[in-house]
Amino acid sequence: MTIEVLKSKIHRVTVTEARLDYIGSITIDSLLLEAANILPGERVYIVNNNNGQRLDTYTIPGEPGSGTICLNGAAARLVQPGDIVIIMAYASMTPEEARTFRPSVIFPDTATNLLK
Repeated sequence: MTIEVLKSKIHRVTVTEARLDYIGSITIDSLLLEAANILPGERVYIVNNNNGQRLDTYTIPGEPGSGTICLNGAAARLVQPGDIVIIMAYASMTPEEARTFRPSVIFPDTATNLLK
């Protein structure tokens, strides 16, 4: 048996763009992805602190150091630029693995979305 456990978390970043005219996904500054141990194309769950919306999509790496957090496609209807979101990725593991596993959690500056 395996269980779903938090693997990675980007805690409280500010949405910089919402692009309805895109196919889908979330574009995230590639330095944030790397620091949080999230891969390009990986499934992530997003919680919007401003309106309570929850959604899942996949990641696209953005320009390093840009602070970009851009919801693309239909997800753009669930956020507004300036909203604060939490981005999480989960992994399947056995309960034994989960007992010692420690997730990668980062806390960027919410004003710039850059690592402190």
